Amino acid sequence: MFKSSLALASVSAVLAFACLTPAHAAPDEDAAKALMKANDCTKCHAPAKTKKGPSLKKIAEKYKGKADAQDKLVTNFTTAPMVKLADGTEEKHKVIDSKDAKELKNLADWILTQ
Repeated sequence: MFKSSLALASVSAVLAFACLTPAHAAPDEDAAKALMKANDCTKCHAPAKTKKGPSLKKIAEKYKGKADAQDKLVTNFTTAPMVKLADGTEEKHKVIDSKDAKELKNLADWILTQ
């Protein structure tokens, strides 16, 4: 009886801690901005206004609530898909010069908070 009570208490403590711990830490804004700057992303994207490409706010709105949002953005950063520009023309999206998955996911997560 004592062992099962102790096990139940341990499980309860772990679950309580898990509920208090956020599922994802907040993205590192400085690192995301530095990666964007290093890759000239701001040439086409701005926080709130459309330039050659959509604003970060518009991108975040497009993916809001979608479970695969981070994966879709990372794929966009790393595969050079064709994208439609504000003027209606199309071109290949620039590939971000980073192979660091953590860095790319951080950038995606930060964009999604805009």
